[in-house]
Amino acid sequence: MRTTARSSASLRPTLLAAGLALALLNACPALAASAGAATVSWQAAGADADIDKAFAQARTEKKPVLLYWGAKWCPPCNQLKATLFNRADFIEQSRAFVAVHIDGDLPGAQKLGSRFKVRGYPTMILFSADGNELTRLPGEADAAQVMKVLQLGLAGGRPVKTVLAEARAGKKIAANDWKLLGFYSWETDEQQLVPQAERPALLAQLAVNSQGTADAETTTRLWLKALAASDEGKGLKPDAALRERVARLLANAGESRAQADVLNYGAEDIVKTLSPEAGAERSKLLASYDTALKRLEQDATLSRMDRLQALTARIKLARLDQAKTEIHPKMPAPLQKEAQTLAERNDREITDGYERQAVITETAYMLGQAGLWKDSDALLKSSLGKSHSPYYLMSQLGGNAKKQGRADEALRWYEEAFNKSEGPATRLQWGSNYFAALVELAPNDAARIEKAASQLFKEAGEDKGSFHERSARSLKKVATSLSSWNSLGQYDAVLARLKGQLDSVCAKVEAADRATCTGLLKPAKG
Repeated sequence: MRTTARSSASLRPTLLAAGLALALLNACPALAASAGAATVSWQAAGADADIDKAFAQARTEKKPVLLYWGAKWCPPCNQLKATLFNRADFIEQSRAFVAVHIDGDLPGAQKLGSRFKVRGYPTMILFSADGNELTRLPGEADAAQVMKVLQLGLAGGRPVKTVLAEARAGKKIAANDWKLLGFYSWETDEQQLVPQAERPALLAQLAVNSQGTADAETTTRLWLKALAASDEGKGLKPDAALRERVARLLANAGESRAQADVLNYGAEDIVKTLSPEAGAERSKLLASYDTALKRLEQDATLSRMDRLQALTARIKLARLDQAKTEIHPKMPAPLQKEAQTLAERNDREITDGYERQAVITETAYMLGQAGLWKDSDALLKSSLGKSHSPYYLMSQLGGNAKKQGRADEALRWYEEAFNKSEGPATRLQWGSNYFAALVELAPNDAARIEKAASQLFKEAGEDKGSFHERSARSLKKVATSLSSWNSLGQYDAVLARLKGQLDSVCAKVEAADRATCTGLLKPAKG
């Protein structure tokens, strides 16, 4: 995403606006750019009443609603804060809609997640004032592109389901409608428009139907999305014409720049779908792809994250035919050196807290993909004191240690990450990760395992949103790990005690959530 400097005029609020900005800082500090600066007037929502109030305002003011679902620690969310939410044009455009922020750790937030069918952070949904979903915005796209999609959604006002139905039926729809489909956030669709397994075929159908009505960039984007969704060639079966289209795209600097997000994030699947087997054809494609990614990596109009993603994609393509679990992949020495140089530059140059949370964590991941584990660990450790959510980095350190076979170190990092994590949904998520690692790496430490599970069940009983969305999945992960751990019945007594504790929790939850709660643990044997 491209970072745009705010105009000096937008940084001079009146005394009243300054008061409102201060109130917003207190209510929603994660979304305020800086004290005294013009910001988006996000309304925090953690319950149905908050949402109902926002839509009532939208109907009165005849405005749509933009709902943003995220979390403090989430790197892509922090990238949005660093490159989109602080743009002068986004702040100005926000006057045209009611801006609602659901922090996943607010009381009731996970229940709202169920209501709006949102799971992955971040998710951005544009609604009409009467509650119809207009579109889901692509948070991974360049900020300027997201702005254009947002403006199209505000101007068009047609629900995406209606537009999709017409497009699938072969009806003639406007070029802007096609663009909304091309830039729809299929990755956060959560099967609202189409089951995930059917997505590659749908995107391919849309690409075909768009020809002659949509602009060439949109048609190409739909084809790329279809390729990227094809699960390494298990979905779409490309023909010679599609291969030629991608070859032309990779050779064209302007066209590949317009599709940077898909080329970066979908690199492995695109290549494996176009050329399933290693050989001369794949080598030619890889060379062209690498050239295009190098251009993106050097494109100063892209954000640091986008340029980093281009290098990460190059590294993933360099290890394409090696096992994903390989911790010491064969990697060209110049590529590893480039990874080290970029990591040093990012660490040295990035001072904005939001951008550091996004880019440094991704840089550490990139170093690990290149087999540079010492560099990855060093970067994460040196960044702990600079992060507003250090527990995220601690989890990465745990993952690094686990991959390298350092079990005790991994558990120390996972436990510290859980202990330092903040917010009910986040604590359940981090706790479930720690618990899964405990069961895997220290299965004989029954006392430690029971203590961790008991703590998580206790915390689940303290938050009304625990049996919805991400929190419910975290608890299910714990229950599944417990069941696997006790597969031979050797820990029946532990399971019986934990089930008794969970039964007490379930007895106090809302009736609508009781089945989810009681379904977590089956009765212990005998």
